[in-house]
Amino acid sequence: MEEHSGDPARPKAPPAPSLDEAPPRKPRKGKVLTTVLVLGLAGGGTYTYAQYVADRTPGLPAVNDVDPEAARQQATLVDAEDLRVMQVRAKQDSDLAAGGSQAAQARQPRILSSANGRTLVLPQRRQPYYVQELARLAGPDFQRQSDGSYLLGVNIFLAGGGKLILQSASGPLTIRMRSVPGSFVSIVSAGGSVRINGSAQNPVRFTSWNSETRKPDTQVADGRAYVRAIGGEFTMTYARISDLGFWSGRTGGIALTGSDRPDTAAEQLPGTGGVRSGIRLPNGENDTTTGGREEIEVTPAGVDKARPAGFYVPAANLVTGTIDHTTVSGNAYGIFVTASNQAQITNVSITGSLVHGVLLHRFAKNAVIENTTVTRSRGDGFVLSRGTEGVRVTDCTSDGNGGNGFTLNGQPLADGPSASGETITAFGHNVVSGATIKNNRRNGVEILGGDTVQVQNSRISGGDMGIVVWDRAVRVQLVGNQVDRPRRQGIVLRDGVNGGSVSGNIITGAQTALYLRDAATTVSGNTVQSAHRHGLTLKGNVAGTRIAGNTLSGSGLSVMDVDLAKGRYTSVNNNVAGWHKTAGFWTWVKRVFKPMNVIWFSVFMLVGISMYRSRTTTGLRIGRRGVHPYAQQAKLEERPVRRLERTGVNQG
Repeated sequence: MEEHSGDPARPKAPPAPSLDEAPPRKPRKGKVLTTVLVLGLAGGGTYTYAQYVADRTPGLPAVNDVDPEAARQQATLVDAEDLRVMQVRAKQDSDLAAGGSQAAQARQPRILSSANGRTLVLPQRRQPYYVQELARLAGPDFQRQSDGSYLLGVNIFLAGGGKLILQSASGPLTIRMRSVPGSFVSIVSAGGSVRINGSAQNPVRFTSWNSETRKPDTQVADGRAYVRAIGGEFTMTYARISDLGFWSGRTGGIALTGSDRPDTAAEQLPGTGGVRSGIRLPNGENDTTTGGREEIEVTPAGVDKARPAGFYVPAANLVTGTIDHTTVSGNAYGIFVTASNQAQITNVSITGSLVHGVLLHRFAKNAVIENTTVTRSRGDGFVLSRGTEGVRVTDCTSDGNGGNGFTLNGQPLADGPSASGETITAFGHNVVSGATIKNNRRNGVEILGGDTVQVQNSRISGGDMGIVVWDRAVRVQLVGNQVDRPRRQGIVLRDGVNGGSVSGNIITGAQTALYLRDAATTVSGNTVQSAHRHGLTLKGNVAGTRIAGNTLSGSGLSVMDVDLAKGRYTSVNNNVAGWHKTAGFWTWVKRVFKPMNVIWFSVFMLVGISMYRSRTTTGLRIGRRGVHPYAQQAKLEERPVRRLERTGVNQG
């Protein structure tokens, strides 16, 4: 029997090629173009988003960009410094009160030693202390170097009533304050008078100094040298200050602080003796190894070393100070002032502060800041924090800082009953006039609360917003300012701002020039130029607001966005003829081609192209090599079924 697998009249079909053995396919132009298009769109979106993020990423490190371990270490060092100063003051006062030999010793310069460092104490006397006498009293801890500078290796404490004058009779005076890992020195006046007198030709220079590297100390994690006046008077003219201070305002570099000194009316907490542990009783003997200088370990007898010290102080002694024709660079805080009256900061240049440039803290009253420039601080340029009143800032510059150009905080110290009984009244009567504020990372001017705060005749450019007023500020006056090219709004009033006026300002190049939300004020006589979203926006409860006599020009969605405004407001005599409701081409491009829009457009394009290709190509796609995968197959021959006869089977 023969079997035939095909029709002998037809040629035999070749075997179907295996998918693994298919010849290499030729590249398809459509697929290449699709890939290039998708990658281009995705890459463009990614690049646009990266640029968007880069434009909003601070060029300066954040103010609180501190390693947690370094933060704990610095905070501990501030506590140790407070303890050391308190110990020295308590020892000096107790010896003077004891009379006899102890009082006689306290009336002479001496060195007091404790676990927190050695301190040269300069008590009250009629004659001032000069540089030459410091060299004699401190011995090897204050000696002139080969380059003419002095290296200070011991803490200096000027007691109440004392006078310290740092100036050079001939040539410049440079004082390098020892600041090495684990040890640093300070100059602290407690109720005394410090005068740093330089000249334009021969300024007095202060800097921290690491004698191991022979360079200023730029590492603050282990503490750093500083200068501080606690009460009393502080005067500094024609000085050059660099790389001082760490962590807190009072140890921030140059600090003018009110006195928390306990006096005869203060109540000493029981069981403390006024000092903490770690020191011994005075021995009343001279140490012959110190060249006749008296070194005493300070702790009054009977102290409970396990208990901290504490005093109730009924009143603070305000500090007065003048800083003039001075440059400050690389300090933690450029200049820190608290609990002061009539402080004056004039003709000062502050650069590269690690926190803020000029900070006026609690109860800094009636201060004058003129012709002062703050650049490249990590935080704000100028800060008037809660508790400051009657401060006048005139013709100052804040440029390229990591936070606001100016921060004016007039909020109350408490919003209800408090343990210390702080006032619930807002602070204010502060004025910023004639300022130049530019290229700050956050806002030009930020006003938080306060009463009767004025910003006038100032030039503000760049930043996120020009002037921001919020948190229930009252009677704020923004007059005659020029706001140029902020990233978002020009002048913003929100969150309970009431009263006052916004008048005579010129706002150029903002998305929304004037923005009011839940605020009531008078907006009059302002000029808006080249706004590219809204000339003015009203949102929330704006009852009592009056919009009058403004000139609004630009192009965008609407000249006045009032759809979400509530309450009765007045809008009269506003000139809107220069407003073009239809945005220009580039404005439309900027509005549409935002980073996320580009990315999503790329995704949708990828899906659409894939769908298009699937519809324009016929047949199955699996295993395709340019032809149908079974195009080479031949149909099998159809043959009839044969019936096989049964053979070799028993029939019976």
